[in-house]
Amino acid sequence: MVNSRGDAPAVAVMGGGGGGVTAGRLCAGCGGRIADRFLLFSMEQYWHTRCLKCSCCHAQLGEYSSTCYSKGGMILCKNDYIRLFGHSGACSACGQSIPASEMVMRAQGNVYHLKCFTCATCRNRLVPGDRFHYINGTIFCEHDRPGAVLLSGHPAPMQASAVMSDQKVC
Repeated sequence: MVNSRGDAPAVAVMGGGGGGVTAGRLCAGCGGRIADRFLLFSMEQYWHTRCLKCSCCHAQLGEYSSTCYSKGGMILCKNDYIRLFGHSGACSACGQSIPASEMVMRAQGNVYHLKCFTCATCRNRLVPGDRFHYINGTIFCEHDRPGAVLLSGHPAPMQASAVMSDQKVC
């Protein structure tokens, strides 16, 4: 089983000794026929034990742990799930709590609801891939950084400064 929340269900390990349960099953990971003595059943699909891997650290989840998580199209071990989505705490913009099952945006150690990760000037929501400036705890889109003078429709070059960091959402 795969967890899409904060609980910890186990991956079902099935065995059949060369036939029976495993006969004719196809692996969701590699697409190959599963003829192994044991197979895994997770996310309503069958897997070779070597093919069910964490999307981040590539640990083989059948060997590493009896728990795996699924979120955002990724299969994750418990450590990577918690690192990416868990223990979020409160949103740095609105102060409301963020459930561990909710996707978040992070900047400079702060955590935000997706809807709260917006430019302080134009209020446009920033999404992965957008460049932004994080200045004294405030988020600005690439075009609205304070002190930028538009020249020919482009922001003026920025001076290097410890308080003005240029970042990219990833």
